[in-house]
Amino acid sequence: MQGALLAEGAVFFWERGSASAKSRGRGFARVFPMPTESTSARASAWEWFMTALVGANLAWTTLCLGGFRPETMIVTSALNALLLAAHFSGRALAPVGKGWRFHPAGWWLLPFLAYAAANVLWVTPVPWLGWRDWLGWAQMILIFWVVLNDVRARQTRTVVLGGLVAVAFAAVMLACYQRFVRPDWMMLGRTQVEQFIGRSSGSFGIPNSLAALLLLLIPALGALTLRRGASAVQRVLCGYLTLTLALGLVLTISRGAWLALALVLALWPVFAARGSGWRRAGLAGLAALGVLAMVGALYFSLPKVRERFLIMKADAGEKTRPIMWRGAWQIFRAQPVVGGGAGSFNVRFEKFRPERYQDEPLWAHNDYLNTLSDYGAAGFGLFFGAALVIAGRCVRAHAPRRRDGLDHPILAGALTAGLVAFGLQLLVDFHFKIPALAMAFALIAALLVQRAWPAGEPVGAITSGSRARNFGLAAAVLVAAGIYVLPFYRGESLRYAARQAINRMAADEPDRAEQRAILARARADLTRAVEISPGNAQAWADLAYISTLWTHLEPVRSVELGREAERAADRALTLALIVPEFWLRRGVALDLQGRWSDAGEAFVTAIRLAPASANVWFYHAFHLGLNPSTPELADAAAAFCLRLDPGNKQAQNLRQRLATSRHAP
Repeated sequence: MQGALLAEGAVFFWERGSASAKSRGRGFARVFPMPTESTSARASAWEWFMTALVGANLAWTTLCLGGFRPETMIVTSALNALLLAAHFSGRALAPVGKGWRFHPAGWWLLPFLAYAAANVLWVTPVPWLGWRDWLGWAQMILIFWVVLNDVRARQTRTVVLGGLVAVAFAAVMLACYQRFVRPDWMMLGRTQVEQFIGRSSGSFGIPNSLAALLLLLIPALGALTLRRGASAVQRVLCGYLTLTLALGLVLTISRGAWLALALVLALWPVFAARGSGWRRAGLAGLAALGVLAMVGALYFSLPKVRERFLIMKADAGEKTRPIMWRGAWQIFRAQPVVGGGAGSFNVRFEKFRPERYQDEPLWAHNDYLNTLSDYGAAGFGLFFGAALVIAGRCVRAHAPRRRDGLDHPILAGALTAGLVAFGLQLLVDFHFKIPALAMAFALIAALLVQRAWPAGEPVGAITSGSRARNFGLAAAVLVAAGIYVLPFYRGESLRYAARQAINRMAADEPDRAEQRAILARARADLTRAVEISPGNAQAWADLAYISTLWTHLEPVRSVELGREAERAADRALTLALIVPEFWLRRGVALDLQGRWSDAGEAFVTAIRLAPASANVWFYHAFHLGLNPSTPELADAAAAFCLRLDPGNKQAQNLRQRLATSRHAP
């Protein structure tokens, strides 16, 4: 699905002849011409329905922070469930004897999906995170499968590609607003974090995510602008879109995306140009010089660009990412076959966290290493090995050279170049963890595979029995989504909102009445979350956190609230013993009940799981400070916390209180 498709990209789009182009090339389809599949020259109403679902889902997910927030994924998952149900229903509704085979490329990805589910069931120590990760993979593969098998006509493929371009254009408009009007603005009422001020993220939360979306489309739009035989309208519109998306890429100031695109553009002539090797090498050299000239112009004209590259030079390339990469590699080495477990990187990283690095990485900032870390060599081979098999089959296939509006097959090579640039950026980012990016990648890959590897020709496959089976599968998809998937995201949505409210309360320091109102709402949301999704261990831990925070408002109820917190923390630990935070919640709950010795065991367990976490050492220091006989131990623990995180104000205040108590008469 990615790098190896470069060699075959040139056979994806073919001209239908200049006369045909003039007679058929009016309107939007003339700007974004797509190949005509022999199996479906005209789109049916059902195919248009499938196309509309794909386009609406991509637009919704992309424009809502890329699907990062769980409330967005409620709608995204519902649309994907409807899409899969429509896929099966379309097969069931086909006339008897008029069915068609599934494209074989889709089958290659299903073993990974089955393995990943088994990994969640029997390997991962954090199953609720594992299922979230699995759902991300499943929805990406679903888009690939549906587009590959059901979006077959020239018109529908034109619309689905043009729709993705329109979404990217809207994201760039938002990026311009963010850069030139409100630098701290973000979608859904959020405020941009300080580290990204001056860089545009558009409809995403992270500038690199917007850059990844633009990488998929800029080469294709540029190719449509320059292609032989393009009309004036095509050149003007596609040229305008190319420049607009290129402006968006500049505004992201994403070094990884720039370098990936520069490398692809420099090497493109080697694969796509005709003529001798010397001629292609010369063109590649000219392309490299052009790229260097553009980067140089940006470097000397934009201070923020210059700052980013100077930081890269000062850090000898990267400073924090290699820390995460080493952690992922160490997790993989500990369990090389099956990995640490689906969705487990952030938790297992604690064991390998170095001193002075206190960030919460979530993912490894390298999707290849992250897959190795989570799923081991088995999972890595099943997914990326399948991608290589599909790419190799596309290279070996001899697609018929049908013409449909293009004089040169440059568009296929350009779309493939976008996929390769995206794949290169995966070396430094986690785009497969952002649902909108994963689905956009799958869509482009499906369009390329569909043309380079012709398959899925009509056969007499639909019978009364298969009709009933497909209707049953469609119903099963909707039932499963309603019982498992949507409640999963709904529960996480309630938990996420409650935890965000608690974190804001700690930062804003409202009065006691407002604190009470915030905690009451958060407790209600978390109680509902664990009812809807009882397997979400983090929701149980956050519920324990609420109970301990409530003691600041009602200290006379400390013992009672401590028991509540202990019960919630124990539920979290029943689901996942490996998470240090859950042991901290249990330790605090036991301290509230006066069970100092039992609490100490919980804090020691947390330290064993996260030996270099400043937060864990602070909690341990606070616990030790509760006992008048251990002030020296408390001070030593607080000192070690400050060694890990010199700016930790809580630890600084704790040491001051300990010093004051020791010198008090």
